[in-house]
Amino acid sequence: MAGRRSNRGSDSSHGAPDPSWSLSFDAELAAELAAEMGHRVTTPRLFDRESLRRVDREALSLYAMPLLILMENAGRAVAEIAMDMLPPSGHASVLIVCGPGNNGGDGLVAARHLHNAGIDVHLLLTAPGEQFRGEAATNLAIVRAMKIPESSLDAGSPAVTLRAMTQKHGSPDLIIDAIAGTGLTGAVREPVASLIPAINELRKSGASVLCVDSPSGLDADTGESLGQTIIGDATISFVGYKRGFTSLSAQNFLGEVVVADIGVPRELVERLGQPLEADPAEAPDQPPPPAPSRGDRRGASRRSEP
Repeated sequence: MAGRRSNRGSDSSHGAPDPSWSLSFDAELAAELAAEMGHRVTTPRLFDRESLRRVDREALSLYAMPLLILMENAGRAVAEIAMDMLPPSGHASVLIVCGPGNNGGDGLVAARHLHNAGIDVHLLLTAPGEQFRGEAATNLAIVRAMKIPESSLDAGSPAVTLRAMTQKHGSPDLIIDAIAGTGLTGAVREPVASLIPAINELRKSGASVLCVDSPSGLDADTGESLGQTIIGDATISFVGYKRGFTSLSAQNFLGEVVVADIGVPRELVERLGQPLEADPAEAPDQPPPPAPSRGDRRGASRRSEP
């Protein structure tokens, strides 16, 4: 695969970057692979937090594209990648951990699509339902009407909540991290600060982890950990790469990076995103191009708000 990283990632949420990390970037090959997938991708684009905010605003103001459509497309893309990360046969279970913002809304959309595909889905909400707003609240109402199993995080003992879920439902094959998005800038606060290490421990026990847009706890602009950070086996990045993904420190947390098209007009992406250099000698820390397939693990922002 063009641009695949050589290491799986550190097992420590604060570990030093692995000096063996390396990638190769072949722009021509990336374009060929994108064409095979039906995407008209020439050069991958890089976005910082402010340019992602502009993508949201201008998608609505210039193209009449509301956030609910972008969230639906994002969540469906998450579900598709999640299914490719699950065991190829037999019973499969997915735990989706959702924060109250847009990132959590993406996870709720993914829950609906995974449930419809016959996957055993369980939700863990990091905040009370009344704290979900806007499009995230809309999607929470939908999954509740569908009666998808849901638990709420005990703020006093988040690790105990997670342990109780795994004892009741069994250890999940896949955990989807939809806690916080690219808008996170300050230190991760409780109860999420205590929940993240517990999720990383489940990963050590064999569960795969898929991060939505960016690993929760990672500063998407700098690539630095904000105290506690999810360690992913894969990260689905909407619209383009996040600037922080190019830093060496981020490589411990990202896993494989897949860029997902969520319907933002190409003209807007090209105008607001910064092209990546195709010469690795000029940009040695650039991330890999979009993955051509997602069946190689275990049988294989957009938005600026958390």
